[in-house]
Amino acid sequence: MNQSAGNKELAVGIVSAGLSYILWGILPLFWKLVDDVPSGEILAHRIVWSLVFMLVILACLRKIPSFTLELKALVRNQKRLIGISLASIFISINWGLYIWAVNADRIIEASLGYYINPLVSILLAVIVLKEKLSVLQTLSIILAGAGVLVLTFSFGTFPWVAIMLALSFAFYGLIKKMVQVGALVGLAIETLLITPFALLFLGYVHAGGSGSGGAFGSDFGVTLLLLLAGVVTAVPLLLFASGAKRIPLSMVGLLQYFAPTIKLIMGVYLFHEPFTSAHLVAFVCIWLALGVYTYTLMRGWKLKRAVVVSKGI
Repeated sequence: MNQSAGNKELAVGIVSAGLSYILWGILPLFWKLVDDVPSGEILAHRIVWSLVFMLVILACLRKIPSFTLELKALVRNQKRLIGISLASIFISINWGLYIWAVNADRIIEASLGYYINPLVSILLAVIVLKEKLSVLQTLSIILAGAGVLVLTFSFGTFPWVAIMLALSFAFYGLIKKMVQVGALVGLAIETLLITPFALLFLGYVHAGGSGSGGAFGSDFGVTLLLLLAGVVTAVPLLLFASGAKRIPLSMVGLLQYFAPTIKLIMGVYLFHEPFTSAHLVAFVCIWLALGVYTYTLMRGWKLKRAVVVSKGI
């Protein structure tokens, strides 16, 4: 690949990945539109319509054969099947808790969770994959822990929403790394595995008369929004999958902060959630931790690049 083509690929990658994180950042605006619907019901619709939309996308991309082959391979391999099933549970917990947090006016705490997530992933890699922590990575974990402690002692309550969001997504990422299923096919399989439970739940709430009535009820606007839940779930993932394969990991690490930053700004200035001095101190600790973490990522990428250049690869 010549330099011009390489630069074009890099530009496409940056735009695609950046746009995916921007869309994830403004996602609270979408969930606010359906905040009259119970969070559990929104989650169930998100799962079902994500599967439908992903199957349409896979059909358009002619990847249904790959999806079928991967599904058959998973059925034959019990360990991988258990792994992808756990991944579907963790992502469902993450989705459900995030929807609840947005509609409970806890967007700032949700943004904190996604800031903490990369650092939790490092910790899991050390505990589960036995990876070694550098001095700087250890410092980033300590700084993040200090930020969480500031919030805990200032308000007398543990920021459980932020921690649960960070943990659920970190475990999801860890399992995906271990199982190694493609992003698009993987999401389709994950939603396929959890869809029967989502359908049972929707059947139960509507049969019992406790459903919102918006989905396939009298409110066409809410019905349409719930149908679009699959689209708003899949589109950022498609953009991310396209961008991530074109840009270095360190650049992905930088771009991923777009989403929680947008959430934080919206929480403070658009939805007027309280942002105290304790929040500021905690977020400064997290931002410093992420600065250190990002520096280690970029330094690692530069070292690898230098090795590649020296070998003439």
